Amino acid sequence: MLKRLELSGFKSFAKKTMLDFDTPVTAIVGPNGSGKSNVVEAIRFVLGEQSIKSLRGKGGADMIFKGSKALASLSRASVTIVFDNSRKVFSLPKTGEKAINLDFDEISISREVFSDGSNTYKLNG
Repeated sequence: MLKRLELSGFKSFAKKTMLDFDTPVTAIVGPNGSGKSNVVEAIRFVLGEQSIKSLRGKGGADMIFKGSKALASLSRASVTIVFDNSRKVFSLPKTGEKAINLDFDEISISREVFSDGSNTYKLNG
């Protein structure tokens, strides 16, 4: 179950923003310009969306907060999605390769993009 979404420098979310999902989410509602599309795009971004055009951008740098009258532009953006894994629903099949341990109560996936368009991904930090 989706537990939390953490955004920092992603599109309109200049400052670190945490969205806690204490109950299952069916829809995101709000007035025009409140960032609804950016929240949905952040979820797609962190889960590995490769088409920047589908995220309303031309390149990875378009995902980074561009600045405003009150806040300076940033050089990177990050999104972390956190899932409740207390029931141990996340698992990987055992293979001959080095196994990834997913025996945690929370599983986090992070993606960070830099102004040159490069990305990094992290699993549980």
